[in-house]
Amino acid sequence: MAKRLASDISVKVKGRTAMRIGELSRRTGVSTRLLRYYEEQGLLKAERDANGYRRYGPAAVERVVRIRELLAGGLTTEAIRDLLPCAQGGPGLMPCDHSAQVLGDQLSRVDEQMAELRRKREALMCVTEAMETRRRQDEALALAALGPA
Repeated sequence: MAKRLASDISVKVKGRTAMRIGELSRRTGVSTRLLRYYEEQGLLKAERDANGYRRYGPAAVERVVRIRELLAGGLTTEAIRDLLPCAQGGPGLMPCDHSAQVLGDQLSRVDEQMAELRRKREALMCVTEAMETRRRQDEALALAALGPA
């Protein structure tokens, strides 16, 4: 039988089941390194056993899922830290002026980035079209220089 690491075992804490970091990692698909980073950034809280091991309550799984959703939307860890109190009890955020403002600001930034990408695409298309026009002109000149066959 494979030996289990102490950090992978669920433990009973104050009448409820808590997870160690390895279990939280398995349940969420997020590496232990990232979970530690989330804790360092104030996004995730862990209690400590007497031996110093981190332990997370059952709500930590949902919290990590919310963190991942907000990161996927391009929010900074600072913005996520501010929004996490609004991310309780299911998907999305509880409606409030603050969360609406943060999300609205992020949507505006994404819209600006998309507009900038469209401008860059258009500029590249113009360069590509000019290159193709030049290639056709060069081919026509080469054919003219060779004369009739």
